[in-house]
Amino acid sequence: MNPQAEELNKVIREKNPVVFELLSERGKNIFFPKKGILGQTADAKGTRINATIGAAVEDNGSPMRLESLESKVNIDPSLVFPYAPSFGRPDIRARWKSMIYDKNPRLEDKVISLPVVTNALTHGVSMAGYMFADEGEKIIVPDLFWGNYNLILNHGYGAELQKYRLFDGEKLDMASFKASLEEGGIGKKMVILNFPNNPTGYSPTIGEAQEIAAIIKESAEAGNKIVVFCDDAYFGLVYEEGIEEQSIFTYLVDLHEHVLAVKIDGPTKEDYVWGFRVGFISYGVKGGDAELYTALEAKTAGAVRGNISNAANISQSLLLSAFEDPAYKEQKARKFATMKRRYDAVKEALKDEKYSEYFSALPYNSGYFMCVKLAEGLDGEEIRKILIEKYSIGIINLNNVIRVAFAAMAASDAKELFEGIYNACIDSKN
Repeated sequence: MNPQAEELNKVIREKNPVVFELLSERGKNIFFPKKGILGQTADAKGTRINATIGAAVEDNGSPMRLESLESKVNIDPSLVFPYAPSFGRPDIRARWKSMIYDKNPRLEDKVISLPVVTNALTHGVSMAGYMFADEGEKIIVPDLFWGNYNLILNHGYGAELQKYRLFDGEKLDMASFKASLEEGGIGKKMVILNFPNNPTGYSPTIGEAQEIAAIIKESAEAGNKIVVFCDDAYFGLVYEEGIEEQSIFTYLVDLHEHVLAVKIDGPTKEDYVWGFRVGFISYGVKGGDAELYTALEAKTAGAVRGNISNAANISQSLLLSAFEDPAYKEQKARKFATMKRRYDAVKEALKDEKYSEYFSALPYNSGYFMCVKLAEGLDGEEIRKILIEKYSIGIINLNNVIRVAFAAMAASDAKELFEGIYNACIDSKN
């Protein structure tokens, strides 16, 4: 093992040995190199002739760039063309952390790490898998989950997805979730909590969020060592009263010394910048301090460096500029209002009782999506094809659960969409 990895491991073991035990073998071996080329480059910073970094510069020392590109971007070239740090730019890391606290008042005086920048949330989930998941280990997920978990965690890292039932009627199935933590006896447990959920568009009530935390705490008190990945991709898009608007991460960061919470978030869905590919990964554990978090940040940045080098500088610059714009919050509120209108239109359309003969809505209250479950005897794949060919409607079929992305359609189209699904069900019967 590299001495720099050993040095980080020593800090983590001393601060919280359970966190060290939760690390995968990759996580234990990874480090951010302070020596070698990076160390020598850092030492040379400020020299008159700096021939260290693998990036070209103009004779005046500014970043070398093509005028055809520079003319398209109205930003200081130094914030666009050079590499960003593997940790992410310090300014956007600090700003995102302050925004996490602003958006989650429950965090208040709780101590969390400084976020490390990832190449959006998919890469964030991958880095969490890199840091914590060994081949053959189980990761607890609901039976309705984002399909990329399978590609990243199962096919990518060899972990097994252990499913529990998400819903019991109109509410979360807490008994199934609790049973999933008890399965396999006492030991290391990995859990993914994704709210608002993809594909269902469900977020827990405040009471359900409290119950989830209580179940995890009880599991830790029984001797389990737990890492929880909080996938907050659709954070902030809650459309009903009584639904928890803050991240489940806020319940977990100081829950128990044996529970490490990993927040995976970013502006992709929150700020409608899908192509920017900027995300963040942050840590929280009871008793966590700057030394522990700095070590985890260094390991995460090492994983990022060894994987993609760094996230795009231009995206980080544009986002930081937007966050500092006085009109940012008002613009975001307008987009939320549009999303809420679409959600309300879906709710209104589904009041038609005739639909219940062929499909019924799964619980939903937030996010980009909602789902309807087809009645017995209907074939979701057949209905999907009928919808495209006969009604020019596109949906996603998930084993006879149809996912509707209301985020991607006008509110005025909601009635036509469900009428189409209804008629396609009739067509499939004939």
